[in-house]
Amino acid sequence: MSRAADVSRISRLSGGGKGVAPPAWLIVALACAGQFLVVLDVSVVNVALPSMRTDLGMSASGLQWVVNAYAIAFAGFMLLGGRAGDLYGRKRMFLVGLALFTLASLCGGLAQDGWQLLLARAVQGLGAAVLAPSTLTIVTSAVPEGAARARAIATWTAVGAGGGAAGGLVGGVLVDTLSWRWVLLINVPVGAVVLASSLRWLPESRAGDGRRLDLPGAVLVTAGLGALAYGISQTEARGWTAAATLAPLAAGLALVSLFLVVEARTAAPLMPLGLFRSRAVSSANAAMFLSGSAMFCMWFFMTLYAQNVLGYSPLEAGLALVPSSLAVLVGSKSAPRFMPVLGARNVAVLGTLVAAVGFGWQSLMTARGDYLTEIMLPGILMMLGAGLTATPLAALATSGAAPGEAGLVSGLINTSRTMGGSLGLAVMSTIAAARAAQAAGGGGSAPEALTEGYALAFRTGAGVLLGGVVLMVLWLPWRAAPAPAVAATAAPVPAEGAASRSFEK
Repeated sequence: MSRAADVSRISRLSGGGKGVAPPAWLIVALACAGQFLVVLDVSVVNVALPSMRTDLGMSASGLQWVVNAYAIAFAGFMLLGGRAGDLYGRKRMFLVGLALFTLASLCGGLAQDGWQLLLARAVQGLGAAVLAPSTLTIVTSAVPEGAARARAIATWTAVGAGGGAAGGLVGGVLVDTLSWRWVLLINVPVGAVVLASSLRWLPESRAGDGRRLDLPGAVLVTAGLGALAYGISQTEARGWTAAATLAPLAAGLALVSLFLVVEARTAAPLMPLGLFRSRAVSSANAAMFLSGSAMFCMWFFMTLYAQNVLGYSPLEAGLALVPSSLAVLVGSKSAPRFMPVLGARNVAVLGTLVAAVGFGWQSLMTARGDYLTEIMLPGILMMLGAGLTATPLAALATSGAAPGEAGLVSGLINTSRTMGGSLGLAVMSTIAAARAAQAAGGGGSAPEALTEGYALAFRTGAGVLLGGVVLMVLWLPWRAAPAPAVAATAAPVPAEGAASRSFEK
């Protein structure tokens, strides 16, 4: 359906049934509030991980699933959520996703066992995948094209980035003053207020173009990624040749392969494989996958290092990572200024090199680490590089898409980042745990053993990023076609990972 027809339908369905459209600023504020919750919930749990482990008796490998359960469900169902919004209405999917997200937050905050928490986090990710794709479309549909819409999109981007940046600090305050449960329970009153307000004031819109939902594709890719991540996590305890490792790895590969077969044959695929015939789309997604696999892990290991090795409280750990969080914003805001001068590919390469230097520096950490040189400065480099990298990769990917596919490709680039991060975290956690166990067996103290494990994870991340640099230099196109509107809607997710934003047409 055309933009004019879509807007016409919005005006008929807006105003809570009274025929009076609510002010645009209110619509933008409600959509941004939903996006803020989704992004905040990625980073806010990091400082609570040690407390969760102690209270629920979770294993070290289980902690990665507190992050991964959310990220895999989010990535796997993100594009499906966007299609559902097109088909059934953006407001309706916004409300359904927010209600599911809020209910899952309540269940997670009340969890009495580790499996209950992980299940709640997976349902949270599903709710976020339904909710997030509608937020940007609601914003752009509410504001006329031009400067006003650009300002609205900038507000949406800043709110999302602010949620990621604020997560560590908010989580630290909640864990220190209340308990880890409140990093999830805080979503309940906030979600309820946003839900009630959105039900009353958000306008409805839909594309109604006759497409159907590719539910089999979404289930297959999510199950496949989950099986692969689980199989990788088993290697530390069971080894690569054990049945407990090989079975989930084989199942994961089979499910992903079946997903590709389904996508090649279905009339309305979740991930149209034909898009990858474009060099810009395929190379940028591959680069984002590699970048995400390293950068997603940064917050996980930095939080554990600060609390488990250096003895920081949750609040101190949150405060310690604030400069790194702000560096994401600086990098994201700076990238568009450099791209016209240096070119999108060169900015992506520069950002990845800066991040690789930060990862290499962080790998020199010690069990008696100094905050300035072993947390703050390398953290700033890592996240500055992350911000510089994501925007040009998104711009290059969308430059290779037809105008009618720009929203879908924007969703794909963010999905690639989140999927890469989920599998990367499984690999890095396994590497860190194996090295820590080896060091402890050699007579090292617990803090020293943990530090060696975390350091190896950062060295591995640096190597992955350098591999990404080679891929970018050899494969990325030299420049992106001018597409300012597309680039604006393809803003990067904050490097806390995992919550990647989803975009649609």
